[in-house]
Amino acid sequence: MFPIRDHNPSRNTPFVTYALLVANIVVFLAYYPALSGDPAALGAFWDAWAIVPAEITSGSAFETLVTSMFLHGGWMHIIGNMLFLYIFGDNIEDAFGHVPFLLFYLLCGFAASGIQILADPNSAVPIVGASGAIAGVLGGYLLLYPKARVDIVIIFIVFFKTFTLPAWAVLCGWFAMQIFGGLSNTGSGGGIAYWAHIGGFASGLLIAMPFWFTRGAKTFWVQTEGKPPHPPTNAPTTIPIVRRRRR
Repeated sequence: MFPIRDHNPSRNTPFVTYALLVANIVVFLAYYPALSGDPAALGAFWDAWAIVPAEITSGSAFETLVTSMFLHGGWMHIIGNMLFLYIFGDNIEDAFGHVPFLLFYLLCGFAASGIQILADPNSAVPIVGASGAIAGVLGGYLLLYPKARVDIVIIFIVFFKTFTLPAWAVLCGWFAMQIFGGLSNTGSGGGIAYWAHIGGFASGLLIAMPFWFTRGAKTFWVQTEGKPPHPPTNAPTTIPIVRRRRR
């Protein structure tokens, strides 16, 4: 299940969201194509810049709490993360403002890393990715805009179909999968830091609550109908008809 867009792009240019997209992509392209064919070199790179829970709990390598948020383990990892950030980040930035959104994003990332470390504090497996911070964006989006319309593509072997669902269904479904994955796996979780996703999502929801309360809580939902407060872009794409001239 992949979201491909929401129906309410932001009113203002989401400069921070775009900057985060560019930063993640540039960093990824700077190391992964060159190192992916050399496992030893890639492993050394992870040791230097990724979170290793055992190092954090021993009181070292705290800088990796930041650097790890801009690293990704492969093409599908970064494509998936950037897709979610692109779809959901702009509306949260629009609501919070540019600098508060950046702080929100980083705090969610730190909280996500902390929960993953607590889940397996002695692990020597490196942790990379913006997933935890982006999960926080999803949690904030669920609180503020539960009834926003989101287009998703469901792929089953060679069959695929596009559906439009409310954000609460998409995001609660995603969160349920993370909880199932976290409870079903131990250690590295098959290469996925489920507890970072869970911690990031929960922290995003909690950190967004003051914004929601100061705007009236349920009254905010009534005023916005649970959607970003500007008209949706539902107009179909039109292609002009060019008629052939008769000579």
